[in-house]
Amino acid sequence: MQLLGITACALAAACTSPSYQAEALQASDSGDQKTAIRLAAKDVAKFSTPDQCSPEKNTNCGTLALAYGSLAQYQILNGDKTAGERSFSNAQRALGWMDRADRPSATAMVYHDVSEAFWKVGDRARAVAVFKQGRAAGGDGWLFFASAAQAAGQEPPAAH
Repeated sequence: MQLLGITACALAAACTSPSYQAEALQASDSGDQKTAIRLAAKDVAKFSTPDQCSPEKNTNCGTLALAYGSLAQYQILNGDKTAGERSFSNAQRALGWMDRADRPSATAMVYHDVSEAFWKVGDRARAVAVFKQGRAAGGDGWLFFASAAQAAGQEPPAAH
């Protein structure tokens, strides 16, 4: 999980400014999903303003997508699949507003996190479906680290 936080931070332009991501990840890893949700929601609020991410201005849409993906993960792990699906939908919307060059990596991270959350709570069918959606949406190789990848009969693409 910590590698994911580092990878997400490397992708996100906002890592130079204060973020609640590391604290949320730490809370989630220790089993405190309510605190993780609260902290992730703060990141979502920070980056969901029109000057940060909108169809007209996509400065931090990748960061917003990752924040929504993390929020969805924590909500699902906390047992609120409905809220998790809503946050996942918001992450997908932010991904659509991103610069195309950065979209495959962010897409893989968001779909990976959500798929893993469903896998961990025992909803294997939804985990595999999210994995497959991530492939169709153009997620890069990071997506293949999801537990559902193997269940879906998928192997990482060969390196060239």
